[in-house]
Amino acid sequence: MVTLQTADNALKSFYLDAVTDALNMKTNPLLAKIQRTSANVVGKDVRKVVRLGLNGGIGAGTETGDLPTPSTSEYVQLVATLKNLYGTIEISDKAIRSSANNEGAFVNLLNEEMQSLIKSASYNFGRMLFGDGSGKIASVTSVGGGNSVILSSTSGIMEGMLVSFCSAAGAPNVMVQKRRVLSVDRAEKKIYLDGSTVSPDVLAEGSWVYIQDSNGHEITGLKAIFSENPIYAVNRNTSMMRPYIEDGVGDISENLIQKAMDTIEENAGSKINYIVCSWGVKRALVEYYKQHDVILPTMEIEGGFTALNFNGVPVVADRFCPEGTMYLLNTDDFKLHQLCDWQWLESEDGKILKQVAGKPVYTATLVKYAELMCERPCGQGMITGIEEA
Repeated sequence: MVTLQTADNALKSFYLDAVTDALNMKTNPLLAKIQRTSANVVGKDVRKVVRLGLNGGIGAGTETGDLPTPSTSEYVQLVATLKNLYGTIEISDKAIRSSANNEGAFVNLLNEEMQSLIKSASYNFGRMLFGDGSGKIASVTSVGGGNSVILSSTSGIMEGMLVSFCSAAGAPNVMVQKRRVLSVDRAEKKIYLDGSTVSPDVLAEGSWVYIQDSNGHEITGLKAIFSENPIYAVNRNTSMMRPYIEDGVGDISENLIQKAMDTIEENAGSKINYIVCSWGVKRALVEYYKQHDVILPTMEIEGGFTALNFNGVPVVADRFCPEGTMYLLNTDDFKLHQLCDWQWLESEDGKILKQVAGKPVYTATLVKYAELMCERPCGQGMITGIEEA
């Protein structure tokens, strides 16, 4: 007979490993490429010491002359706070009781919840990889009728999400918190919210939208690496912290990409091993080669994904990569530092499923404390302003 204890045991012994593998390796090709490690985690922070430049005590001389003068290497400490990543499922008491005498129905119930969790988590964690840690998805352009809100972009929003809003200065808008997205009009960049009426007086133009309570709590993604702001508590006054950026390039070409890769390797000693771009940029690259009667080959990469092969480097299109943008990355410089891998939150009695106070439903929550860190921003590149196809 199926009971709450049966469900608890299934979540612990069977589903945890499967869900962990799916979230780590199937969420996103870039995430699958990045190494996960518990190294350099100190308390609630990630602290990594990296060398600036080369050791200066190297030289050549005569047989009887002075030996090279030693030169102490300079170091900088990168510091970032571990982010709290959660995924919660909900099962009603009625659903559990209705499948009490039918193990097949119970398995289907859990499978459905796990698949839903994986799909939602994969979408959001994939989006975080391209953010700056602020959690901002888009800005408010205007507010229309029928609880509709027009945004600068809807690429990071899906139906069913719970979203919140804050002012342009970052102050939470208490009137528009945890609203469910009922529908998304991507052509008009418009979303429709549930709840009380949303008017221009309630939600000002220029406000920001983010996923429920995520404002300022997401992992540090690529946008932060290629901004001018300090990163990992270090300013940008050293060349090691400044990535390669070329903007306003227009038409894409093989020479454009190869020149950027060569420049990064020449200046930073970093060998690019992964390229990610928007769908339009990928189409433009394919079209460029087609004009020269060349078809780019494909290659298999980590996680079972397929990518274009650009001179031995995989090229992957991602839905969250900004329009007209291509990132040239050395993934060896990236680490997902984590206190532990995905785990279920357990109560004092070891239970995973917990009843929601005053409601006939049970919830279970997956948690991971982690932060993405790039130890050599100078070894990464970004090409923007590419004409999309």
